[in-house]
Amino acid sequence: METSVQNNNPLRFGSGQSVRRLEDDQLLAGAGRFTADVVPAGQASAVFVRSPYPHARIVSVDTSPALELPGVLAIVTGADLAAEGVKVLPGVSGFKRADGSAAVTPPQRVLAHERVRFVGEAVALVVAETLEQARDAAEAVFVDYEELPMVVDMAAATAPGAPALAEAAPDNIAAVAHHGDTAATDAAFAKARHTVKLEVVNQRIVAVTMEPRTVLAEADADSDKGPGRITIRMSTQMPTGVRNSVAAALGLEQEQVRVIVGDVGGGFGMKTGVYPEDVAVAYGARLLKRPVKWVSERSEEFLAAYHGRDLHSHAELALAEDGKILALRLSSLANVGAYATGAGVAIQLLIGPWVQTSVYDIPTIDFNFKAVLTNTTPTSAYRGAGRPEAIFMMERLMDEAARQTGIDRVALRRRNFIQPEQMPYKNPMGQTYDTGHFEQIMDEGLALADWNGFEARAATSAKNGKLRGLGIATFLEWTGGNVFEERVTVSVQADGIIEVFSAVNAMGQGIATTLAQLVVDAFGVGIEQVRVVLGDTDRGNGFGSAGSRSIFTGGSAVRIGAERTIDQAKQLAAKELEAAPEDLQYAEGRFTVAGTDLQIGLFDLAGRQPEQRIFMDSTSTVDGPTWPNGCHISEVEIDPLTGQVAVVAYASMNDVGRVINPMVVRGQLDGGAVQGIGQALCEHLVYDGETGQLVSGSFMDYAMPHAEDAPDFKTEMNTTIPCKNNPLGVKGVGELGTIGAAPAVVNAVADALARAGHAGLTTRLQMPLSPGRLWSLLQGA
Repeated sequence: METSVQNNNPLRFGSGQSVRRLEDDQLLAGAGRFTADVVPAGQASAVFVRSPYPHARIVSVDTSPALELPGVLAIVTGADLAAEGVKVLPGVSGFKRADGSAAVTPPQRVLAHERVRFVGEAVALVVAETLEQARDAAEAVFVDYEELPMVVDMAAATAPGAPALAEAAPDNIAAVAHHGDTAATDAAFAKARHTVKLEVVNQRIVAVTMEPRTVLAEADADSDKGPGRITIRMSTQMPTGVRNSVAAALGLEQEQVRVIVGDVGGGFGMKTGVYPEDVAVAYGARLLKRPVKWVSERSEEFLAAYHGRDLHSHAELALAEDGKILALRLSSLANVGAYATGAGVAIQLLIGPWVQTSVYDIPTIDFNFKAVLTNTTPTSAYRGAGRPEAIFMMERLMDEAARQTGIDRVALRRRNFIQPEQMPYKNPMGQTYDTGHFEQIMDEGLALADWNGFEARAATSAKNGKLRGLGIATFLEWTGGNVFEERVTVSVQADGIIEVFSAVNAMGQGIATTLAQLVVDAFGVGIEQVRVVLGDTDRGNGFGSAGSRSIFTGGSAVRIGAERTIDQAKQLAAKELEAAPEDLQYAEGRFTVAGTDLQIGLFDLAGRQPEQRIFMDSTSTVDGPTWPNGCHISEVEIDPLTGQVAVVAYASMNDVGRVINPMVVRGQLDGGAVQGIGQALCEHLVYDGETGQLVSGSFMDYAMPHAEDAPDFKTEMNTTIPCKNNPLGVKGVGELGTIGAAPAVVNAVADALARAGHAGLTTRLQMPLSPGRLWSLLQGA
């Protein structure tokens, strides 16, 4: 992906300015270049045969009738791949089971062999000249299945006698994790004046990207990287990770696989890491020695793209007489689906717990988590990845504690906040916060939302027959993926362009614009002279874009790389001007010898170099993660006659450190909040417990938030508390809105019910708060 721009005046287009997204013009004009837009000569189309059963033994696969159909080029089965030595995909590692043995997962094959374990698992790959021919042939592949007992519910999966997904885990527990001090927590609860208990469900949801997963693979027989090299164009957030995994599965050297990423129509964490389909399409291209493309259908995305959340928890809070928190106790079951992926387990058993105590000074914890195998699609990253689940539990507990103790919920938060003078602060999970002024952020959020004016608004709602509620969430999140190294290349070219390559990746979040602004900051040139290149493993490799790391690692690397380039150019300019480097000054694309009129332009200098450029390959490291935080406040109206909930106001104050592009940051915050509102009110991926079939497997059944459901956001950023772990002072922002929205909205609904005399219902609220659910709850009251 390349982005260049046509504007000048560095002061107007550097950091702190709301520069319009450079990527948008070509997208709005229909000139974007997504994987599906690339059609090489001789391209064939791929379709997958998928299991209709949640658990079954594959008795046989008969491909002969399908192979006789017009246009069919190849049909590949799991048995074929096993015979060819294609390896299974990486599973969970680094975790243990209760007996101390290594974590367990069934082997996740590229194409199912011998057993299928969820509805939608790929069983065969069909490649034909046209998509229609491939679809017809896929329907003609006959798979003889022997149904096996299945289980999709976590409680049933962990019950004695449940059907086991893996022999090494007869209890279906892939891994367990314990954090904290059980004895100390028990003692704290024993002496507590108040205890609060909640059953909390973070339901399973799906990342609905505008662009589905798309893969185009081409074999390159003439590559200088070795015979059998494969080039994969695809929609992904992490091209290097996919490259490495495809190479490992196919038994290739990493240099024999190239991954190219153009425009990406949304990722939300779902497009991190490798999928079975990626490897299968690459195999098909190598087999046929011609381009093979697969574009996932929406139904396939519901069935087979990794899902998010699905955590059932019992949460307890112990408080002293004055409301000071003494201890937090959690017990959770995390549904990781049919195959326990590394990310799927880590998100719930480690990453979520890292932020579980959030902005509160909680001395003692006792956390017990189990990753449960079920006959469902595997779970993995989805925007927030563990932090929304943890913060939702914490903020629901805080509001229920305020309700049950009679302490004002703002006052309760205020007396439990970690204070600025405690920074750097190590939480009970051993995570160190570098900065945080949580009380200040809350006070600014309260003012932004006109907290004290709520009663008048509630009275107006009451006159209209509506119940109005006010909800708050004060919280933080961890960003970075704990991968702090990043590489960039900077090329100052004689034609007046500065080209920067980074291994972070665009997926609709405006990263190319923000990186270009950082280049403008460093070089002082017009933004039209900046070209940002992303998404090509032949140009450079790195972790990619996940965990809200793109700016604080990738952006920091761009700044450091640019500074190193200028330092290198200064040495070259000193030789040209016959001056000492320390006597040179740089500004706005020119080197000047101090106190003289001797000078040389940066691009003229590049033109005098043997390669007509000044090139820098720079690798740098930031010091640690960032801890963005916020206060999000929502107001809802409930129609008691229908149970319909409307979010009528939403205000958020967000501490995201230094802001490079306020417009882009606001877009990320508000877009994330809409996804959090979607989980709170309508989104729910449901499996039928009797058949294992996906009930909400299309937009006919899976409810998404619409534009009309989004309130008029009042979104502000506090930029006075820079992060200390990176040279830019920025904090990750891409997931903050999603994390704050769900608890703010659900707390607002609970507040509305309590004000209407239904305080006994507040502990029974579970997402999604759909009209039917809420109406039934009110009728029962």
